[in-house]
Amino acid sequence: MLEHEDLKWIAATSTNLNSMLQQIARYTDLARRYSDNPHYIDLVGERVELACKTAQTLFDRITSNILEKTAIRAANRRKGQTEPFTVLPPPTPVLPSKHLATDLSKIMTSPITGQPWHAPSSAGNQPLTNDFKIKNAAGNRELLLLIEDEQEVAAIAADVLADEGYKVILAGDGFEALKIYERVGKQIGLVILDFFLPVMDGDAVFDELRTINPEVNVVLSSGFAEQHKVSSMLAQGLRGFIPKPYTREKLLSQVRSTLDAARQPTAS
Repeated sequence: MLEHEDLKWIAATSTNLNSMLQQIARYTDLARRYSDNPHYIDLVGERVELACKTAQTLFDRITSNILEKTAIRAANRRKGQTEPFTVLPPPTPVLPSKHLATDLSKIMTSPITGQPWHAPSSAGNQPLTNDFKIKNAAGNRELLLLIEDEQEVAAIAADVLADEGYKVILAGDGFEALKIYERVGKQIGLVILDFFLPVMDGDAVFDELRTINPEVNVVLSSGFAEQHKVSSMLAQGLRGFIPKPYTREKLLSQVRSTLDAARQPTAS
C-alpha cells in the first residue's frame, strides 16, 4: 500500500500537471486567434516542455521510489521482518528553463491593456483578514471576488477593476474561493469565475457557491467552456459570460451591467 506522503505528492503533482495541460489548451487557442503574435506559441512550447518533464518526474517517482519500496516491504513480510520504511522527500520541482522564464514578462502582452505584464507587487493590497487580502480596499465601488488560477491574467484584470474603483479579492482555485465566500460572501457584489481551475472546474465551484447562497451573483470567464455546460449554468442562475481573451472594455462593461441588473427589483 502506498504511503501517505507519497499519495500526497502524487496528488499535488498530478494537479499541477492537469493545470499545465489546461494552460496549454488555452495558449494554443490564443495562438490560433492571434497568429501574428509569436509569443503565444512560445508560451505553448514552454508549458509543453514543463508538462513533459513533470510527467516524467511523476512516472520516475512511482516506478523507482514507490513500487520498489512496496516490493521490498512485501518481501520483508514474507520473511517475517519488519524493517522501517522511510519516505524520501519529494524531488525538486521542475522549473522552466532560464531563457523561457526570463521571457515570460515579454510573452504576456495583455489583450486587456495592450501592455506587457509584470509580476504584481504587494502595493495597493491591504489585509482583509488573516487569510486573504483585498486590492484597493478604499475603493468607492463594489467588492468583487475574482477566481483565476493564471496569476498574470488575474493581476491584469484586478488592476483594471481596481483602477475603476472596485475592491477586488483574488482566489487562485475553487477551494480558496469557497473559503473566502463562506466568510465574507455577504459583502461580495459579484464573483468573476474562470471555468478551468485546478482540482475543481468552474461549474463545480458554481454549484458550491449556490449551496452557500442561492442568489450568488456570478459571471463566467472562459475561452473553452463547453457550450452545454454554460447553458446549464445559465439555467441555474449564472448572470453572464465573458469570453476570453477579453478587453478592458468588455470586462468593465460586463461587470457593471451585471451589478446594475442585480439591483433591479424582481418582477412579482
